[in-house]
Amino acid sequence: MYEFDWSSIPGALPFLAKGMLVSLEIMVAAVVIGIVWGTLLAMMRLSSIKPLSWFAAGYVNTFRAIPLVMVLLWFFLIVPHLLEQLLGVPRGTDMRLGSAIAGFALFEAAYYSEIIRAGIQSVSKGQMAAASALGMNYWQSMRLVVLPQAFRNMVPLLLTQGIILFQDTSLVYVSALADFFGTASKVGDRDGRLVEMLLFAGAVYFVLCFSASQLVRFYQKRLKTA
Repeated sequence: MYEFDWSSIPGALPFLAKGMLVSLEIMVAAVVIGIVWGTLLAMMRLSSIKPLSWFAAGYVNTFRAIPLVMVLLWFFLIVPHLLEQLLGVPRGTDMRLGSAIAGFALFEAAYYSEIIRAGIQSVSKGQMAAASALGMNYWQSMRLVVLPQAFRNMVPLLLTQGIILFQDTSLVYVSALADFFGTASKVGDRDGRLVEMLLFAGAVYFVLCFSASQLVRFYQKRLKTA
């Protein structure tokens, strides 16, 4: 019978903390970029200008049809070569973190776009007509009238998608990036305690994600009663 030995975990905590910072850095950057790009995609999707609408629809459908791990591999393998050729970045420069952030941000933007599009459509069309009557153009109406109301409705879904994104950061192991999961795996291999380290990592993910989801649920209830 396998005998569990958790004694290696305390000594590994500083390394795991550094890995967690990498995971959080990827998550925060991808959420910010993903929401900004996703908002633009949603507005293009709803635009009456057909080429913009077609581009946004094609982008969203393409990224939603491709596994995330494949997107990360593409960015890990392709982006460094493109930057070397186009921008003259020295060969051998470590671009794993930048590639991971770019891959996550562009992938998640497709999902944020659909959330934001639904949020925009939840706002009464009369709001847009009223803004137009005040002399605002389409972009001003969106920025000043529609989007503030839409984002208020979307916050719980956006936060939930952020929690899912945090869980997905564990997939950066494909680029050998030392995120939290990757660090736990490496330390476990080094100490011969892979099972214990992965169980500990899973418990940390569960506690963080469960706590965050409960906070989102609490916020959602407050939002309904406000």
